[in-house]
Amino acid sequence: MPLLEVRDLQVRFSTRGKTVYAVNGISFDLDPGDTLGIVGESGCGKSVSSLAMLGILPKPAGRVHGGQVVFDGEDLLTLPDERLRHIRGNDIAMVFQDPMTSLNPVLTVSRQLTEALRTHLDLGKKEAAAEAASLLDRVGIPDARQRLRDYPHQFSGGMRQRVGITMAIACRPKVLIADEPTTALDVTIQAQILELLRTLVREEGMALILVTHDLGVVAGICERTHVMYAGRFVETAPTGELFANPRHPYTVGLLKSVPRLDAARKQRLDPIGGAPRDQTSEPTACAFAPRCAYASTESWEQLPVLRELDGATGPAAHRVACWNPVPEQDLVAAGIRQAPTGRQTGDQPDEERQA
Repeated sequence: MPLLEVRDLQVRFSTRGKTVYAVNGISFDLDPGDTLGIVGESGCGKSVSSLAMLGILPKPAGRVHGGQVVFDGEDLLTLPDERLRHIRGNDIAMVFQDPMTSLNPVLTVSRQLTEALRTHLDLGKKEAAAEAASLLDRVGIPDARQRLRDYPHQFSGGMRQRVGITMAIACRPKVLIADEPTTALDVTIQAQILELLRTLVREEGMALILVTHDLGVVAGICERTHVMYAGRFVETAPTGELFANPRHPYTVGLLKSVPRLDAARKQRLDPIGGAPRDQTSEPTACAFAPRCAYASTESWEQLPVLRELDGATGPAAHRVACWNPVPEQDLVAAGIRQAPTGRQTGDQPDEERQA
């Protein structure tokens, strides 16, 4: 049985007399020790999904419209507030994307760390302070005991993010949700934060959900990746398979818009045209159709569902929600895949040339 099961999660926002269909039926499983990535552009529903799972959607506008989030046999969406508060922070924790706003600017780091330790682990004041210093030291903050007295504004961006991670892992949660943990950090600090997360997952055995818009972030840390667009998963596969054989036009567009230093593709960056779908109406067709070169009549009239590409099931399954997956020759032409050995794009087999 998976540690965390999300089934058909749907989230709506009511604002100015309109309904925003933010998340439109996502499902996934998370086993102990798994690392899972959720990738998509801003506004696709990544962060909202995480907030909904933990019961911290902004109220009264946001609400869970349907679905289940089952953790250790309990549906988090139906639990009383007191029981949910016990699970949140203790068994499931979240690293928020902006540590400057997620940390309280008027409280010392010590106060913010020890509060969680005393609440969930029932530690005394001295024991909580000692544990907080040990945790700060573990995430690479020098002079941890002295820095406990500091306020968030006295830390650099990277150090603030380390404090946020420390708060999330303080109670040794079983599931850690990291929401854009490297946003606004330079590449060197990004690498350090990702290595820290990788180490924590390995040493603590916790499961990780990494939410990001950056494909490069999931490439080095996640075993499986879900690509999200307009509140739905449009492609899901083991991360290596997703990068080697992307089949949804949106996934291909994301990869083509990322700078690469290898020789596989020397073309100019090719950004995705158009704009994201207006989500104030319920989706009844492919949301990516207005921006898609492969759109057909079905794309404009019917909503595609995730289906296996090669018949594989379970962790190895590669699923795509698309009526017209990108053909192999187009992946080769885009430099995402190598042409088959001995042949170049457009080459014909010997027998065809002889004919």
